[in-house]
Amino acid sequence: MTDLAEPPVRNLSDAHTEMPGLNGRKAIITGGTTGIGRAIAVLLASEGVDVFVCGRDPQHLEDGLSRIREVGKGDGINVDLAEPDGVDRFVAAARDYFGDFDIAIVNAAIPAKGLTTMSAEELRYAIAIDFTAYLTTAYAAAEVMKDHGDIVFIGSVSAHLLGAEGSVYAGMKAGVAGFAEAVRKELGPKGIKVCNIEPAKTGADFQYQSFTAEEQAEENRKETMLRAEDIAVGVHYVLTQPRRSVVQQISIAPRARGEE
Repeated sequence: MTDLAEPPVRNLSDAHTEMPGLNGRKAIITGGTTGIGRAIAVLLASEGVDVFVCGRDPQHLEDGLSRIREVGKGDGINVDLAEPDGVDRFVAAARDYFGDFDIAIVNAAIPAKGLTTMSAEELRYAIAIDFTAYLTTAYAAAEVMKDHGDIVFIGSVSAHLLGAEGSVYAGMKAGVAGFAEAVRKELGPKGIKVCNIEPAKTGADFQYQSFTAEEQAEENRKETMLRAEDIAVGVHYVLTQPRRSVVQQISIAPRARGEE
């Protein structure tokens, strides 16, 4: 009987690119108490990121922080980012909590309809949340990060579908996409990476108020609707690439839904 030969030593040095760890990083997440933002916060916290979130509803904040703290570290505040000082108050509270941060997930958004189906007040409020707060959050983040960090926008494939029934929402998301592309070129040489992630139809109570949880679960089962966790995984991918590379844009759509 002969001894079994030892398997050859495998050289895996070039089998995978460097994947920087997330443990010890600090992230602000707008709209991090529900839906996609909450899923991102939970995933990052589970990877050792200290997260600071904001949302408008006190109960959602309490629930979100409870889940975040089950897997990691986090805190947050209730704030309406449409208010002129909303972003400043959020960022100031985050810095009081953990000092400077090196990740900003710009996610908070509300649904918006067609131009002629919204009141002027609704239009101004939607712009303040879905567009202005995206730019001002990025501005504040860049000031804090200076020469090292990641800014990730959660946009939407609506930027490209441009449906009449959601013209305002589509217009704002197209604006976010354009801003993300330009500011990536501005901040990249300074050491800050920028990515725009564009989800297609994703389960979220705020987005589909008349779409019951049971109906969403059925679409999830048929794989015609994404889960918030799917978008969080996309964010994780972006943040774990080597500093020499930047994932500029990701579009995530349900496999079984053909029109997106």
